[in-house]
Amino acid sequence: MNGINKLYNTLRGGAFIIAGPCVMENEETVMRIAETCQKICVERKLTYVFKASFDKANRTSVNSFRGMGIEQGLKLLQKVKDNFSVAVTTDIHESWQAAPAGEAADILQIPAFLCRQTDLLTAASKTGKIVNIKKAQFLSAAEMAYPAEKVKNAGNDKIILTERGSMFGYNNLVVDFRNLVDMRELGFPVVMDVTHSTQRPGGLGGKSGGDRKYAEAVAKAAAAVGVNGYFFEVHPDPDNALSDGPNMIPLHDFPVLLDNVIRHHCLSA
Repeated sequence: MNGINKLYNTLRGGAFIIAGPCVMENEETVMRIAETCQKICVERKLTYVFKASFDKANRTSVNSFRGMGIEQGLKLLQKVKDNFSVAVTTDIHESWQAAPAGEAADILQIPAFLCRQTDLLTAASKTGKIVNIKKAQFLSAAEMAYPAEKVKNAGNDKIILTERGSMFGYNNLVVDFRNLVDMRELGFPVVMDVTHSTQRPGGLGGKSGGDRKYAEAVAKAAAAVGVNGYFFEVHPDPDNALSDGPNMIPLHDFPVLLDNVIRHHCLSA
């Protein structure tokens, strides 16, 4: 676990980027995105963590694409890790997934809707990997002390807290930037989930909509307030992506967006 401890200390110390496709659509797309993002971050001397889901268990419709499944997905996650020498993360939705996912992933992500699930948090904690808890859309930042406490109580204090917006009526999210301040005061690294914060949950009749045009503004505001990391969903062709297309960043636009955001991060550090 020395490598995990070193990674966690790195994430606490400087700006880092979590980026990747919403879901693993196929190996070619995953590898292309991981390689491109790794190069972009190396050029900017940013720590990079690749993220993709092997199973989107919380899709709006039963007919929506869910992913490659845990067995094939974790093999691909390991391939990304080995080929590009990057840390990797994925989300888990059930307690039994924590142990196998922890064999490949350096960081286990707890989905926002599930961040109060004690058994899920405990199982993730017991892997010894870093646990990234996404703040539920219905919780205040102060209430995130309790999910974090569940992870710590199970013997793991390597915790990240992620903001992804709060519900603002039906099919809409808004970011209250006070949450970033309040979560920082809990003593853990804080991430701004930029692209999910531009989402419109269930807003396209059976699937979620969103508006990526707000992503840069959200990221810059988070940089000004002060965060450790930024989470972006990116894709070579978002309009034809199989999940979260409307709020994902086109891969070719990512370098310029990142430059604009990190410029503000340096000023706020």
